[in-house]
Amino acid sequence: MKIKLTEEVWKEGSMFIAYCPELDIPACGVTIVEAKKNLIEVINIQISEMKKLGTFKENLEKAGFDLANKLEVISLDKELMEFNNILVTA
Repeated sequence: MKIKLTEEVWKEGSMFIAYCPELDIPACGVTIVEAKKNLIEVINIQISEMKKLGTFKENLEKAGFDLANKLEVISLDKELMEFNNILVTA
């Protein structure tokens, strides 16, 4: 089974933060490439631990994934289309 997830990358000070909002998992790195690599590693560790604990299905369903479809790739019904900075007056 493959899971389609979102990856956000942020710059915070001198570090880069890669974040998966569906699983609420962050990772960091000195470069964007390192942060993204670390995020995949942390996600894989989290999935492995959830499977060991028997909470894999429960946690994915809580995140909104429909596991009943038995599809090769599961994803949420929503998809990020844009991500922009905007300026508003407060």
